[in-house]
Order: sequence, then C-alpha cells, then structure tokens
Amino acid sequence: QAQMRDLSGFVETRQQLLTLKPNHRMNWIGFAVSHHLSSNSSKAIEVLEAYEGTLEDDYPPENERYEHGEMLLYKISLLEECGMLDRALQEMHKMESKIVDKLSFREQMACILLKLGRFEEAEKIYRSLLFMNPDNYKYLIAVQKCLGLYSENGQYSADDVERLSALYNSLKKEYSWSSAVKRIPLDFLEGEKFLEAADNYVRPLLTKGVPSLFSDLSPLYEHPGKANILEQLFLKLEDSIRTSGCFPGSSQIEPPSTLMWTLLLVSQHYDRRSQYDIALDKIDEAILHTPTVIDLYSIKGNILQHAGNFSAAAALADEARSMDLADRYLNSECVMQMLQADQVGLAEKTAVLFTKDGDQHNNLHDMQCMWYELASGESYFRQGDLGRALKNFLAVEKHYTDMTEDQFDFHSYCLRKMTLRAYVSMLKFQDRLHAHEYFHKAAAGAIRCYMKLHDSPLKSSAEENDELSKLPAAQRKKLRQKQKKAEARAKRVTYRTLF
Repeated sequence: QAQMRDLSGFVETRQQLLTLKPNHRMNWIGFAVSHHLSSNSSKAIEVLEAYEGTLEDDYPPENERYEHGEMLLYKISLLEECGMLDRALQEMHKMESKIVDKLSFREQMACILLKLGRFEEAEKIYRSLLFMNPDNYKYLIAVQKCLGLYSENGQYSADDVERLSALYNSLKKEYSWSSAVKRIPLDFLEGEKFLEAADNYVRPLLTKGVPSLFSDLSPLYEHPGKANILEQLFLKLEDSIRTSGCFPGSSQIEPPSTLMWTLLLVSQHYDRRSQYDIALDKIDEAILHTPTVIDLYSIKGNILQHAGNFSAAAALADEARSMDLADRYLNSECVMQMLQADQVGLAEKTAVLFTKDGDQHNNLHDMQCMWYELASGESYFRQGDLGRALKNFLAVEKHYTDMTEDQFDFHSYCLRKMTLRAYVSMLKFQDRLHAHEYFHKAAAGAIRCYMKLHDSPLKSSAEENDELSKLPAAQRKKLRQKQKKAEARAKRVTYRTLF
C-alpha cells in the first residue's frame, strides 16, 4: 500500500497491525509514518508520544540508542513541519542526551532557532559547525541569514556588500585554507573589488595547477559585466607571465607550468564566449608548451565540439583517452564525443572496456548507464535507425520503472532500523522521480521516434519488390535478412512497450 501510495489503506492496515501486536515497536512507528505520509503530521506526533509513554525511564538500552535517537529526531522534524517550533526546541533540550547523531541534532537546532528569529543563538551554532567544516556552503549561507545578509536573487545594497565583505574577510583570517570563503565573495562583489578578489582567488590556483578552475568560475559568466572583467584579468596575467615569468606586481618567478594553466584558462574563457578560433589558438599554444598534460586534449576536444566539428572532437577525446587507459572519466568523455559524431560502433567498443564483461553490451544496460543510452539513442535517431533509437530510449524508461520497484526493499527495512527521516525523504524523492532530466529526454526521444514512424509509413510490398528487383541477387538477399532482423527487433520493442 505504501508502494502504490494507497495512503488511506496504509493507515488502516497499520492501525490493525498495531491493534494485533501493540508490543512491537515497528507497528507503532509504522502507524506514525502512515499518518505522516497521509499529510496528518499532528496525528503522527500523537502516535509517537503514545509510544514513548510505553517506555521505561531508563530506555533505551545501549544497543538501541541510535535507533531511538533517530526516532526522536524524526519526531522533532514532525514538530518543525507542523510549525510547533517552540515545542520542537523544548523537545531537543529535553532529549539531547538520548540523541546519538550530534551533527544532525545541531543542524536541526540551528535551523529551528533561525526560523524562530533567535539569530544570535543560531549564528553561534552555525559558527561552531563552520569550525568543523568551513567549506560547507550551507553553513556559510546560514550565517549570512543570521546576520540578515542573504538575498534569494543575489542582489545586495552597497551597505550589505560592505558588511558581507567584512564577514568573509574575518572568515578568511580564521579559515585561510577554505576555498569556499574565498569563492563566495566573487558572487556579490562588483567592479574593482571584484577584480581584486578574483585576482587573489585565481593566482594560487594557477600556480598549483587546478584543471577545474574554470568550472568553478563559470557561474560568474551569467553576469556580463563580470565576464568582461575576468577577460581583462586573464589576459593581463597571461601577458605578465609570458614576458616576465611572474604575476603582475610580484617579483616571485612562477614555475613554467603556470603559463600553460593560464593559457588553458584563457582558452576556456573564449570557448565560453563562442570565440572558437581564439580559443583553439590558445589551447594549441598550451599543448605546444606542455604536450603531456591530458586535460589540454580533453578541453580542445570540447572546444571543437562546441564549434560543431564533432569528428575532430572525437579524435581528440580518443587521443586523450589513450594517454591514460586506466582513467574511466576520460573513457566516458571519449564515448560521449564519439556518439556525438555518430560513431556508434566505435563508441560501444570503447565503452565496454570498463565494464565487468568486456565483450557484453548488456552490461551497460545492467549498470543503468543512462547517459550512454540517451546519447546512443540520439545518434541512431540522427542516422534514421528508429528501431535502435527507440530501443535505447525505452531502456532508460525501464530504469525508472526499476527504481520505483526498488522501493520495495526499504518499506520494512527502514521501519525496522528506524532510519525514518531518510525513508520519508526517499519516498518523497520517488514521488518526483519522473521529473528528472534523463526521463524527460528519454520520453521526448521516444515520442519523436513514434511521430517519425507515423509521418513516414512503410512502403507497400509492390514498391519494395520493384526496388529490390533492380538490385544484384547477393545484395537483395542481404537486404532481406536485414529487414527480417529489423521486424523482429520492432516486435520485441512493441512487446516491451505494451507489457
């Protein structure tokens, strides 16, 4: 009933089970969860409190402390969901000693304090959490909220920008190793202050040689003004390193690799701005400088792909893959580029190099490798092979059906192990499963295949026979065999679709 979302029936069944065996903890918890799923959180709280009333004062024993603590955290989350924030906070103070998961406890308490408007207390807890993990964006944003310095749309007044700058400058002194406290100011700073912060952020990463630097900066390109400032900065750094071997205003000589990483960054910048000729010139210079860095070939392949030269992009990706045959990511990137170039056979041979059974294509299906099936389906569709395209798109749809069925494994397990918050979260995730991008792409691809088949009906037997009679006997026989295989494959696809 939980699987089929028959929630009213689920509540009734759980009530009957509790009536039959009230001594079983799982029946109490199941009854509470059933009410929660039925959008009756207040009743779920009553059930949990009735269950707590059956327990001894010294409960739980040592071997059940974690499970009981999870139940208490679940109850607190229900109180929070019902808007009973003061009561939830009282419950947390009362039951703190019985809750084992202290990190979740502190996060939940800080969240409730923030909702209650008790900002100083919430800030104190979030700062203690930052001490544990200063790279956690969620904690940093929460501190901003406590100080009244958070905006959903990212727009801040001049006064707020000053206060935010002061906040992150103090955090930089406290957590000098944290990349998050250096990166977040780039989102709200403007003009010369943005240029200075970006310069300070980029320099050490170019010296160190961080290939993902541009990916980190790419969200800033949503602001055209910042993209122009970054271009000026990158070109200034490139010119200084090329002429003097050091960054502007510095006398420290940079290692030779810094120029190569700077050229890579500049090429990615021009690629993002669709200036592909300049991007290719810069990446070629970087490859000439250091021809052994694999990332350069991968990025050049991406630039060629964006420029529309898919076959050359696939060749570059294959060259990068051959430089490190043990790298699964490079293998996957190469396969994607090959499929984009409609080299399906070569892509399949490359993909199976990292499967358990190297010669079995079915292993990719068993691994639910949906990006491969989607790209393969799109390639077959472009080539007019609608049968194979449809097969790949429907395979993705089958994966989502399997994911839905996988819930069965957790309905009893989670109630027994008391992982209630994770269980409810999983059920809510399953309810919006088909909103995922991959499912939408697969569904759209299958629809396009069906529409193409409808708009292009098969030729009549007389027309086919007339065309076949003009072919040599050997070629005619080969074509007949292909047609039979295609018909059999289409029947299998239709059967899977219906059943």
